[in-house]
This record gives sequence, C-alpha cells and structure tokens, in this order.
Amino acid sequence: MKHRLLLTLGLGVCLTGTARAQTKRIELSDLQKLVNVSDPQIAPDGKSIACVVSRVNWTDDRFDANLVLVDIASGTQRKLTFDRKGVGSPRWSPSGDRLAFLATAGSGDKAAPQVFVLDMRGGEARQITEAANGVEQYAWKPDGADIAYVTPDDAENKKEIEAHNDAFEVGDDGYLTTAAPTPSHLWMVPVGGGTARRLTHGAWSLAKSQPPGPPSSPLAWSPDGKSLLFTQQATPHFGDAEESVVMVLDVATSESRKLTAHKAFEGYASYSPDGSRIAYWYPRDGDPNNVNDIHVTTAAGGDGTVQTRAVDRNLVRAVWMPDGKSLLLGGHDGTRTALWLVPLGGAAKRIDLGEVSPAWGFWIDVSVGKDGAITFAGSTPDRPTELYYLASAAAPPRRLTDLNAEVAARQLGSMERFEWSGPDGFQSDGVVTYPPGFVRGKKYPLVLIIHGGPTAASVRAFSLFSQAVAAHDYIVFSPNYRGSDNLGNAYQRAIFNDA
Repeated sequence: MKHRLLLTLGLGVCLTGTARAQTKRIELSDLQKLVNVSDPQIAPDGKSIACVVSRVNWTDDRFDANLVLVDIASGTQRKLTFDRKGVGSPRWSPSGDRLAFLATAGSGDKAAPQVFVLDMRGGEARQITEAANGVEQYAWKPDGADIAYVTPDDAENKKEIEAHNDAFEVGDDGYLTTAAPTPSHLWMVPVGGGTARRLTHGAWSLAKSQPPGPPSSPLAWSPDGKSLLFTQQATPHFGDAEESVVMVLDVATSESRKLTAHKAFEGYASYSPDGSRIAYWYPRDGDPNNVNDIHVTTAAGGDGTVQTRAVDRNLVRAVWMPDGKSLLLGGHDGTRTALWLVPLGGAAKRIDLGEVSPAWGFWIDVSVGKDGAITFAGSTPDRPTELYYLASAAAPPRRLTDLNAEVAARQLGSMERFEWSGPDGFQSDGVVTYPPGFVRGKKYPLVLIIHGGPTAASVRAFSLFSQAVAAHDYIVFSPNYRGSDNLGNAYQRAIFNDA
C-alpha cells in the first residue's frame, strides 16, 4: 500500500525543484524567526488596521506581542506598545480616536490582564479596569463612554485556599484543571474613570474557552447601547461549554432573557448594524456532531432561520456586512480556509482569495470595515502568516506586511491537494508536501502528519513542521479523514458512533 501511494504521488506531480533558486532549506531553528499576525481590526475611518504582532522570545520561553498600526495605503507600520506583557485584543472606540487592548498589569500573583485605552492623538495608555482576577474579554459601548468586560468571581473558599485547603471537585475535562473554576460575569466601567458596576450574578457563567479552542463567545452591544448579547453556560467548567445559550441583557435593569428556545450549543451572537436582527451559531438540527450553521432571528427573539444550509461547511465565523443584508462567513472548504458572502435568504458566494488561506484556530480572525473592506491574517503554501486586505468582497487580497520574508525565502517544497476514493463512497482529500527539488519517479519515504479535532482540516497553507520534515527528503501526507470539517456535513459526522 505504501509503495502504491508513493507511486501515485510520484506520477501526479510535475518536477518542481528547479522552480526555486534558493539553496537553504527550512530548519526547525527557523521557528525562532517566525512572526505571527493576529486579531486585525480596521479603524472606523478605514485608513489603517491595528493588529497584534508576536515574536518568539527564545531566551524566556514565551511570545512577545505588540500592537502595530498598519497604514492601508502605504503598508507603513507603527508600533503602539512597548515593553508590555500579554498584549492582545485590540478594539477601536466607535469614533476611532482611541484604541483599547488587553495587557498584563501588576506583578507576581497579582499579575492579571486588564483593559488599557490608548489615545491615538498621543500619550500613554491608561489602565481602565482593576479586575482582581483579570479581564477575559471586553467590548466598547456604542457611544464610547463605557466598556463592558468579563471577569471571574473570587472562589467562595478563597481563605481556605490561601491556607492550602485547596481540594476541589472536578467536572468534565477536569484533568486539565489545577483549581476550581469560578463563574465569570459581566461588569461595566466608565472609560473616563469611575466605579465599575456589576451587571450579572449567579452560579452559571459567561462562556469560557480553553486552548486550542476558539475564543470565548464575544460580547455584542446593540447599536443603541441598551442591550448586550452574551453566551451563558450552565457551570463554569470548561467541559460544560456546550451547555450554552445566547442571552440578551437589558443594561439599565440588569435583567436578561433567552434569545431562543434552544437549550444548548448556541453562541457567538451579534446584532445587525441597524439592531433589528441577530445572527448566532447553532449546529445543524441541534446536533453537535453536525456542522455549525448560522441562524438569523429578530432582535425580539425566536429561533429564526438558518442561512447557511446550502454552504454545507462547518462555519467558525460570521460577521455582519455594513449593509445589514448579508454576512461574511468563514470555514474550511476542501484544502483551503475560505470566506463566503451570503445575502440573507440568498445563495452564498465564495470570495476569491487566490492562494491565500485565512488563519484558522477553530475561529477566523477577520474584520470588516464600515465601507465593506475586509482584513485578515493569512498564509499561502510558500509564505507564513501576513496581514491581508480586500477593498471589497469582490476585490483581490492585497498583502500589507512582509514580516516573514526571511522564512519565505527558504527553498520550500511545493504543496498540492490529493484526492482519493475513501470508505462509504466519500471522495476524500488531503495535502501533500513534496521535498524541495522533488524528482518524479524517484522513491521517497512517506511521513503522515495528521490533524486532530477531529472537526478540523489540513489545508494548503504554510506549515513549518511539514516543510521541516520535507526538507529532509520526505514526502509529507496530511489526510483529511472522515470526521474532518472541510467536505460537508455527511463527511463530518461519518465517524459518529464508530467507537
């Protein structure tokens, strides 16, 4: 079987070794040189993008992150943060005159992420929150006067824990837990200074997330600033994250209501630009083994209607377009990470991104500007992550950064999609990475690099691991086996109840 596969691969590719003149191949030490771009946010005036740029700190065994402002017209970069730890989650104020972000404040056991606000006209960033247990996420109120944020409660037995009586009951996924999880709740604080006000209480928790999963379901304000959407889970245990429903909070009264009649598996809700509709994630037919679909309902509530059944992919992002009549979607499609534009009640159209695949981590970092421009972090088969920009959904992607030029200049192996007829009548696919200088007809040893999940996929995007293995004259095969999320609902659930 191994020899048949090698023969098929050898016959299915053209000679590529002469296409690149570089002499130095990828090495594992190149990991130190990789630069990551994440969480891009288009400014309200549409002229610049704030993003997080992270570099490896090999000496201290960590990533050092900074906020960087990228001018869209010229690509000029300006560093906005210096010597701060834990920098992330940049968010523009509604008017664009300020930029909020998370960063670590305090030291020792008092160190925790807090919200800072930077005046774009100049000056130092000001710390806005004083959350003893740190801030998990936050969102600007539409008038720019307040920020809502999420922070965990103190443990009920805090004094006993401090006295080393720290035993606790574990829940699902408890083997990853080192302390009893506590509920996370909503607070609001004036940006100009003042006392924070607690908005929610209870033994339940706002949605929590744990790597390598997606970020916690984000907060979403109504355009009039009167309501907040959040995702509530039954307990604070990470393993109970699927027991989640979308809630609508009246900010003035702190009263909340369920958005739909569903009892679980909801999340990631957001208001349309005019506030009349709400989009949210929900698995097809309420079965978590199925693909994620995007539903749209009215602001008054109800289950609404599914907008994405025809897309038939596991969607991990949905962003309203400025017209309020369409949604930008993201997910795996074959051996690419794709974006689609779907009009409400209409047919989805895949956006042509060429060779670029948006970065994927059970979530896609994509931002939409007020004029419909789109930005995301993405990579190609022969270039690590960079910042990309589309002037509109119909425009070609334009690369704004060149942060990984040194690694991209290495002699790399080519990548291509490989298909085969698999079990149960499915046409399966995967990615093959060839050694640099691959010679057709020559035999090479084969290495399998298999994705986890299983609701994930291997795509034709830069992979240092695959390239480092291929650099030692191996063919690397990354199959999208049944259960992968790139070939439709039937394929994704094909392994359900197999064991």
